[in-house]
Amino acid sequence: MPTNSGNHKQNAVNVREMIEEKRNSRNISNITEKLIPTILFIIASISVLTTIGIIYTLLSEAIEFFKIVPIWEFFTGTVLKPMSQNPEFGVLPLINGTIISSLIAMLVAGPIGIMSAVYLSEYATDKVRKVLKPLLEVLAGIPTIVYGFFAFTFVTPIIRSIFPEVEATNILSPGIVMGVMIIPMIASLSEDAMTSVPNAMREGSLAMGATKLETTFKVVIPAAFSGIIASFVLGISRAIGETMIVTIASGSSKNFTFDITQSMQTMTAYIVEVSGGEAAAGTTIYYSLYAVALTLFVFTLIMNLLARYVSRKFREEY
Repeated sequence: MPTNSGNHKQNAVNVREMIEEKRNSRNISNITEKLIPTILFIIASISVLTTIGIIYTLLSEAIEFFKIVPIWEFFTGTVLKPMSQNPEFGVLPLINGTIISSLIAMLVAGPIGIMSAVYLSEYATDKVRKVLKPLLEVLAGIPTIVYGFFAFTFVTPIIRSIFPEVEATNILSPGIVMGVMIIPMIASLSEDAMTSVPNAMREGSLAMGATKLETTFKVVIPAAFSGIIASFVLGISRAIGETMIVTIASGSSKNFTFDITQSMQTMTAYIVEVSGGEAAAGTTIYYSLYAVALTLFVFTLIMNLLARYVSRKFREEY
Protein backbone atom coordinates (compact mmCIF):
# COMPACT_ATOMS: atom_id res chain seq x y z
CA MET A 1 0.00 0.00 0.00
CA PRO A 2 1.60 3.33 -1.09
CA THR A 3 2.33 5.91 1.54
CA ASN A 4 1.54 9.69 1.33
CA SER A 5 5.19 10.57 0.78
CA GLY A 6 5.27 8.09 -2.12
CA ASN A 7 2.21 9.73 -3.73
CA HIS A 8 3.73 13.21 -3.43
CA LYS A 9 6.93 11.97 -5.06
CA GLN A 10 4.96 10.36 -7.92
CA ASN A 11 2.93 13.55 -8.51
CA ALA A 12 6.10 15.62 -8.58
CA VAL A 13 7.56 13.32 -11.25
CA ASN A 14 4.37 13.59 -13.37
CA VAL A 15 4.36 17.40 -13.17
CA ARG A 16 8.03 17.49 -14.18
CA GLU A 17 7.28 15.25 -17.19
CA MET A 18 4.35 17.43 -18.20
CA ILE A 19 6.53 20.55 -18.03
CA GLU A 20 9.18 18.82 -20.11
CA GLU A 21 6.64 17.69 -22.73
CA LYS A 22 5.18 21.20 -22.86
CA ARG A 23 8.65 22.65 -23.34
CA ASN A 24 9.45 20.19 -26.15
CA SER A 25 6.13 20.90 -27.82
CA ARG A 26 6.79 24.64 -27.64
CA ASN A 27 10.25 24.18 -29.17
CA ILE A 28 8.80 22.19 -32.08
CA SER A 29 6.11 24.82 -32.54
CA ASN A 30 8.72 27.61 -32.59
CA ILE A 31 10.84 25.75 -35.14
CA THR A 32 7.77 25.15 -37.32
CA GLU A 33 6.78 28.81 -37.13
CA LYS A 34 10.29 29.80 -38.21
CA LEU A 35 10.29 27.31 -41.12
CA ILE A 36 6.83 28.18 -42.47
CA PRO A 37 7.82 31.55 -44.04
CA THR A 38 10.83 29.92 -45.72
CA ILE A 39 8.73 27.06 -47.11
CA LEU A 40 6.05 29.46 -48.35
CA PHE A 41 8.71 31.70 -49.92
CA ILE A 42 10.14 28.72 -51.83
CA ILE A 43 6.66 27.75 -53.04
CA ALA A 44 5.88 31.31 -54.07
CA SER A 45 9.20 31.50 -55.93
CA ILE A 46 8.46 28.49 -58.12
CA SER A 47 6.45 30.47 -60.67
CA VAL A 48 9.03 33.26 -60.72
CA LEU A 49 11.92 30.82 -61.15
CA THR A 50 9.97 29.01 -63.88
CA THR A 51 9.46 32.29 -65.72
CA ILE A 52 13.16 33.07 -65.43
CA GLY A 53 13.96 29.61 -66.78
CA ILE A 54 11.61 30.11 -69.73
CA ILE A 55 13.15 33.48 -70.57
CA TYR A 56 16.66 32.04 -70.34
CA THR A 57 15.76 29.11 -72.61
CA LEU A 58 14.09 31.33 -75.20
CA LEU A 59 16.89 33.89 -75.21
CA SER A 60 19.73 31.38 -75.36
CA GLU A 61 18.20 29.53 -78.33
CA ALA A 62 16.93 32.67 -80.09
CA ILE A 63 20.42 34.17 -79.98
CA GLU A 64 21.67 31.19 -82.00
CA PHE A 65 18.98 31.97 -84.60
CA PHE A 66 19.86 35.65 -84.78
CA LYS A 67 23.52 34.74 -85.39
CA ILE A 68 22.31 33.24 -88.68
CA VAL A 69 19.37 35.49 -89.58
CA PRO A 70 19.74 39.24 -88.92
CA ILE A 71 17.23 40.48 -86.40
CA TRP A 72 16.14 43.32 -88.70
CA GLU A 73 15.44 40.86 -91.52
CA PHE A 74 13.45 38.66 -89.16
CA PHE A 75 11.14 41.41 -87.90
CA THR A 76 10.64 43.21 -91.23
CA GLY A 77 10.55 40.29 -93.66
CA THR A 78 7.20 39.50 -95.28
CA VAL A 79 8.27 36.12 -96.68
CA LEU A 80 8.46 33.00 -94.54
CA LYS A 81 9.78 29.94 -96.36
CA PRO A 82 11.61 27.87 -93.76
CA MET A 83 11.51 24.64 -95.80
CA SER A 84 12.70 26.18 -99.07
CA GLN A 85 16.15 25.50 -100.56
CA ASN A 86 16.73 29.22 -100.09
CA PRO A 87 14.92 29.70 -96.78
CA GLU A 88 13.60 33.06 -95.69
CA PHE A 89 12.53 33.85 -92.14
CA GLY A 90 10.37 36.96 -92.11
CA VAL A 91 8.04 36.82 -89.11
CA LEU A 92 5.52 39.41 -90.32
CA PRO A 93 3.16 36.81 -91.91
CA LEU A 94 2.89 35.11 -88.51
CA ILE A 95 2.40 38.37 -86.62
CA ASN A 96 -0.17 39.42 -89.22
CA GLY A 97 -2.12 36.15 -88.85
CA THR A 98 -1.98 36.38 -85.06
CA ILE A 99 -3.25 39.96 -84.95
CA ILE A 100 -6.03 39.40 -87.50
CA SER A 101 -7.34 36.26 -85.80
CA SER A 102 -7.26 38.04 -82.44
CA LEU A 103 -9.12 41.06 -83.83
CA ILE A 104 -11.84 38.83 -85.31
CA ALA A 105 -12.12 37.03 -81.99
CA MET A 106 -12.51 40.29 -80.08
CA LEU A 107 -15.10 41.59 -82.54
CA VAL A 108 -17.15 38.54 -81.63
CA ALA A 109 -16.34 38.26 -77.93
CA GLY A 110 -16.34 41.96 -77.04
CA PRO A 111 -19.97 42.96 -77.78
CA ILE A 112 -21.46 39.61 -76.75
CA GLY A 113 -19.37 39.42 -73.58
CA ILE A 114 -20.19 42.96 -72.44
CA MET A 115 -23.90 42.60 -73.21
CA SER A 116 -23.98 39.31 -71.33
CA ALA A 117 -22.32 41.03 -68.38
CA VAL A 118 -24.85 43.87 -68.48
CA TYR A 119 -27.73 41.41 -68.43
CA LEU A 120 -26.28 39.31 -65.61
CA SER A 121 -25.33 42.33 -63.53
CA GLU A 122 -28.26 44.70 -64.07
CA TYR A 123 -31.28 42.81 -65.35
CA ALA A 124 -31.14 39.13 -64.40
CA THR A 125 -32.77 37.98 -61.17
CA ASP A 126 -30.62 36.19 -58.61
CA LYS A 127 -32.19 32.88 -59.60
CA VAL A 128 -31.48 33.39 -63.29
CA ARG A 129 -27.92 34.60 -62.56
CA LYS A 130 -27.15 31.54 -60.44
CA VAL A 131 -28.17 29.30 -63.33
CA LEU A 132 -26.97 31.27 -66.34
CA LYS A 133 -23.51 32.31 -65.18
CA PRO A 134 -22.22 28.79 -64.45
CA LEU A 135 -23.64 27.61 -67.77
CA LEU A 136 -21.84 30.44 -69.54
CA GLU A 137 -18.60 29.59 -67.80
CA VAL A 138 -18.88 25.97 -68.94
CA LEU A 139 -17.74 27.21 -72.34
CA ALA A 140 -14.38 28.07 -70.76
CA GLY A 141 -13.87 24.43 -69.79
CA ILE A 142 -14.25 22.99 -73.28
CA PRO A 143 -10.88 21.80 -74.67
CA THR A 144 -9.61 24.06 -77.43
CA ILE A 145 -9.07 21.12 -79.78
CA VAL A 146 -12.84 20.59 -79.70
CA TYR A 147 -13.31 24.22 -80.65
CA GLY A 148 -10.83 23.65 -83.49
CA PHE A 149 -12.78 20.80 -85.02
CA PHE A 150 -16.00 22.75 -84.45
CA ALA A 151 -14.54 25.63 -86.47
CA PHE A 152 -13.31 23.34 -89.25
CA THR A 153 -16.29 21.00 -89.63
CA PHE A 154 -19.22 23.24 -88.66
CA VAL A 155 -18.46 26.95 -88.90
CA THR A 156 -16.37 26.87 -92.08
CA PRO A 157 -18.98 24.97 -94.16
CA ILE A 158 -21.66 27.46 -93.06
CA ILE A 159 -19.47 30.40 -94.05
CA ARG A 160 -18.60 28.75 -97.38
CA SER A 161 -22.28 28.14 -98.12
CA ILE A 162 -22.84 31.89 -97.80
CA PHE A 163 -19.52 33.04 -99.29
CA PRO A 164 -18.26 30.34 -101.69
CA GLU A 165 -15.00 32.19 -102.28
CA VAL A 166 -13.86 31.39 -98.73
CA GLU A 167 -11.09 28.78 -98.69
CA ALA A 168 -11.51 25.47 -96.89
CA THR A 169 -8.98 26.64 -94.34
CA ASN A 170 -9.21 30.32 -93.54
CA ILE A 171 -8.56 32.72 -90.70
CA LEU A 172 -12.19 33.84 -90.40
CA SER A 173 -13.79 30.73 -88.89
CA PRO A 174 -11.11 30.12 -86.22
CA GLY A 175 -11.28 33.81 -85.35
CA ILE A 176 -15.05 33.57 -84.82
CA VAL A 177 -14.75 30.41 -82.74
CA MET A 178 -11.95 31.89 -80.65
CA GLY A 179 -14.33 34.76 -79.94
CA VAL A 180 -16.95 32.29 -78.74
CA MET A 181 -14.34 30.69 -76.51
CA ILE A 182 -13.38 34.06 -74.98
CA ILE A 183 -16.95 35.22 -74.29
CA PRO A 184 -17.11 33.61 -70.81
CA MET A 185 -13.88 35.33 -69.75
CA ILE A 186 -15.05 38.79 -70.75
CA ALA A 187 -18.62 38.25 -69.51
CA SER A 188 -17.56 36.88 -66.13
CA LEU A 189 -14.85 39.46 -65.38
CA SER A 190 -16.99 42.36 -66.61
CA GLU A 191 -19.97 41.14 -64.61
CA ASP A 192 -17.80 40.98 -61.49
CA ALA A 193 -16.63 44.56 -62.12
CA MET A 194 -20.20 45.82 -62.61
CA THR A 195 -21.51 43.97 -59.58
CA SER A 196 -18.88 45.63 -57.40
CA VAL A 197 -20.30 49.08 -58.23
CA PRO A 198 -22.18 50.25 -55.11
CA ASN A 199 -25.96 50.18 -55.34
CA ALA A 200 -26.03 53.73 -53.95
CA MET A 201 -24.73 54.97 -57.29
CA ARG A 202 -27.51 53.16 -59.16
CA GLU A 203 -30.16 54.36 -56.71
CA GLY A 204 -28.89 57.94 -56.95
CA SER A 205 -29.09 57.84 -60.76
CA LEU A 206 -32.59 56.36 -60.72
CA ALA A 207 -33.67 58.92 -58.14
CA MET A 208 -32.54 61.67 -60.53
CA GLY A 209 -34.98 60.34 -63.12
CA ALA A 210 -32.63 58.26 -65.28
CA THR A 211 -33.91 55.02 -66.76
CA LYS A 212 -32.32 51.69 -65.94
CA LEU A 213 -30.65 51.59 -69.35
CA GLU A 214 -29.25 55.12 -68.89
CA THR A 215 -28.02 54.19 -65.42
CA THR A 216 -26.30 51.13 -66.82
CA PHE A 217 -24.47 52.89 -69.63
CA LYS A 218 -23.82 56.25 -67.96
CA VAL A 219 -23.14 55.21 -64.37
CA VAL A 220 -22.40 51.51 -63.95
CA ILE A 221 -20.23 50.87 -67.01
CA PRO A 222 -18.07 54.02 -66.50
CA ALA A 223 -17.64 53.09 -62.83
CA ALA A 224 -16.58 49.54 -63.79
CA PHE A 225 -14.50 50.69 -66.75
CA SER A 226 -11.13 49.50 -65.43
CA GLY A 227 -12.41 45.99 -64.82
CA ILE A 228 -14.10 45.84 -68.21
CA ILE A 229 -10.99 47.02 -70.07
CA ALA A 230 -8.84 44.57 -68.12
CA SER A 231 -11.16 41.73 -69.19
CA PHE A 232 -10.80 42.84 -72.81
CA VAL A 233 -7.02 42.93 -72.60
CA LEU A 234 -6.92 39.49 -70.98
CA GLY A 235 -9.23 38.25 -73.73
CA ILE A 236 -6.84 39.56 -76.37
CA SER A 237 -3.95 37.84 -74.60
CA ARG A 238 -5.95 34.60 -74.61
CA ALA A 239 -6.60 34.97 -78.33
CA ILE A 240 -2.95 35.69 -79.12
CA GLY A 241 -1.85 32.59 -77.26
CA GLU A 242 -4.49 30.25 -78.68
CA THR A 243 -2.99 27.31 -80.57
CA MET A 244 -5.22 24.38 -81.49
CA ILE A 245 -8.15 26.26 -83.03
CA VAL A 246 -5.98 28.13 -85.54
CA THR A 247 -3.78 25.09 -86.16
CA ILE A 248 -6.78 22.96 -87.20
CA ALA A 249 -9.03 25.49 -88.92
CA SER A 250 -6.64 28.04 -90.40
CA GLY A 251 -4.12 25.77 -92.08
CA SER A 252 -0.42 26.45 -92.41
CA SER A 253 -0.16 28.90 -95.32
CA LYS A 254 2.43 31.50 -94.44
CA ASN A 255 0.77 34.25 -96.46
CA PHE A 256 1.27 37.91 -95.71
CA THR A 257 -2.24 39.05 -96.57
CA PHE A 258 -5.15 40.91 -95.04
CA ASP A 259 -7.78 38.77 -96.81
CA ILE A 260 -9.61 36.95 -94.02
CA THR A 261 -11.05 34.41 -96.46
CA GLN A 262 -7.58 32.96 -97.01
CA SER A 263 -5.51 30.59 -94.96
CA MET A 264 -2.99 32.18 -92.61
CA GLN A 265 -0.70 30.90 -89.92
CA THR A 266 -0.30 32.33 -86.45
CA MET A 267 2.82 32.27 -84.29
CA THR A 268 1.46 29.49 -82.10
CA ALA A 269 0.50 27.37 -85.13
CA TYR A 270 4.01 27.80 -86.56
CA ILE A 271 5.52 26.64 -83.27
CA VAL A 272 3.30 23.55 -83.35
CA GLU A 273 4.30 22.83 -86.95
CA VAL A 274 8.03 23.15 -86.33
CA SER A 275 8.02 21.32 -83.03
CA GLY A 276 6.05 18.50 -84.64
CA GLY A 277 9.23 16.90 -85.88
CA GLU A 278 9.76 18.54 -89.27
CA ALA A 279 12.91 20.31 -88.15
CA ALA A 280 16.10 18.64 -86.95
CA ALA A 281 17.68 19.99 -83.79
CA GLY A 282 20.42 22.52 -84.42
CA THR A 283 19.11 23.68 -87.81
CA THR A 284 18.07 27.23 -88.60
CA ILE A 285 14.38 26.34 -88.73
CA TYR A 286 14.73 24.69 -85.34
CA TYR A 287 16.19 27.87 -83.85
CA SER A 288 13.48 29.92 -85.59
CA LEU A 289 11.01 28.16 -83.31
CA TYR A 290 12.55 29.92 -80.32
CA ALA A 291 12.72 33.28 -82.08
CA VAL A 292 8.99 33.09 -82.83
CA ALA A 293 8.27 31.86 -79.30
CA LEU A 294 10.25 34.78 -77.88
CA THR A 295 8.23 37.19 -80.04
CA LEU A 296 5.00 35.59 -78.80
CA PHE A 297 6.21 35.83 -75.21
CA VAL A 298 6.92 39.55 -75.61
CA PHE A 299 3.46 40.05 -77.17
CA THR A 300 1.62 38.40 -74.28
CA LEU A 301 3.87 40.10 -71.71
CA ILE A 302 3.03 43.51 -73.16
CA MET A 303 -0.69 42.71 -73.09
CA ASN A 304 -0.54 41.57 -69.47
CA LEU A 305 1.41 44.68 -68.45
CA LEU A 306 -1.14 46.79 -70.32
CA ALA A 307 -3.96 45.08 -68.43
CA ARG A 308 -2.28 45.89 -65.11
CA TYR A 309 -1.68 49.49 -66.14
CA VAL A 310 -5.28 49.99 -67.28
CA SER A 311 -6.63 48.42 -64.10
CA ARG A 312 -4.61 50.77 -61.93
CA LYS A 313 -5.06 53.86 -64.12
CA PHE A 314 -8.86 53.74 -64.31
CA ARG A 315 -9.57 52.12 -60.96
CA GLU A 316 -12.48 53.73 -59.15
CA GLU A 317 -12.42 53.73 -55.36
CA TYR A 318 -15.78 53.94 -53.68
